Amino acid sequence: QVQLVESGGGLVETGGSLRVSCTASGSIGSINSMGWSRPAPGKQRELVAAITSGGNANYAESVAGRFTISRDNAKNTAYLQMNSLKPEDTAVYFCYGNIRLYANYRLYWGQGTQVTVSS
Repeated sequence: QVQLVESGGGLVETGGSLRVSCTASGSIGSINSMGWSRPAPGKQRELVAAITSGGNANYAESVAGRFTISRDNAKNTAYLQMNSLKPEDTAVYFCYGNIRLYANYRLYWGQGTQVTVSS
């Protein structure tokens, strides 16, 4: 079994910063991409940021230049540094990992961490 555990959410004022982390554990063979998504109007979820095992990152247009995703492959952990936060960033942030146990990759999701930005 695989578990993704998130931490680091919370309450911050507009313009503030938060860092969330996501650690994968279990019988992991390898992890391809990791990232975060959040609910968005008219969509089930919006991809916020993602990073490959090689360190290539991509971001939603709404967070580019403010959020930075990084990763420690040895710790199976990804980090999302969120700066210049806005009230519209308020959401539950769900971590995911594209993980292979034995043969095939599949997506696993964390339980979500609440980020609230007060105006």
